[in-house]
Parts: sequence; structure tokens; C-alpha cells
Amino acid sequence: MKILIDMNLPPRWVNFLADHGISATHWSVEGDMKAPDSEILRWARERNYVVLTHDLDFGVLLSMTQKAGPSVIQVRTQDVTPEAIGSLVLTALEKHGEALDRGALSSIQRQTSRVRVLSIKKADPGDLR
Repeated sequence: MKILIDMNLPPRWVNFLADHGISATHWSVEGDMKAPDSEILRWARERNYVVLTHDLDFGVLLSMTQKAGPSVIQVRTQDVTPEAIGSLVLTALEKHGEALDRGALSSIQRQTSRVRVLSIKKADPGDLR
């Protein structure tokens, strides 16, 4: 699994995830920092990345556009640093890895420490345009 970290999360997530054997990149390295969410979703879908974000718009975009994937993990906490919620993210990746590989929308909440997964259709190369 490869993770694309959205601009609203600190770049140090890349090293945190790498330290746990997870390939990750930050959007600031891959694209325009002012790119719309739709461009970030398209980039992730084309390259088979899971988007890690603090932005609720990604789930809305997936729902409204009815595009296939990519999988999205939404962090719904005030403190979005790896030090504060890294263990929650790692647990979500481990527990829901198969669903995220197939296509899912996952929501992580600190107060309940639970993850909700909503299946979405896996991206088909023909869906990318």
C-alpha cells in the first residue's frame, strides 16, 4: 500500500510511515500545493495511492462524482500529528488494509478510536478519464 499525504497534514507523516514500513509521499513533493482536491484524487487514483487527509471534501468528492477510488482515510481529530494519532492511523491501515486495497473511505476519530469503512468501487483504468 502506498499513501499520499494531503497538504493539510505535516510532511513528517512520510518519515513516520516509512519507519513503520509503509511507502508514503507528501503532495507538496508530487504536485502543485494549490491544486484542487479533484486533481489530488486523480493523481492518487492513477498511481494506486491511498489518500491520507484531514479534509472532509475528499469523501464528498468521491460521493458526488461517483468516480472509482482512490481509497481515502480521513483523520477527524484536532491534533493531526503523527505523535498524537500515528498509532490510530497504523491500526486503521492494518485492520482495514484489504478494504483500502479494494477501495474504501475510512474515517478515524480520536474520541471513539474507531474506523468506519465505506466500500467504493475499485478504480478501473478506463475510469481515469
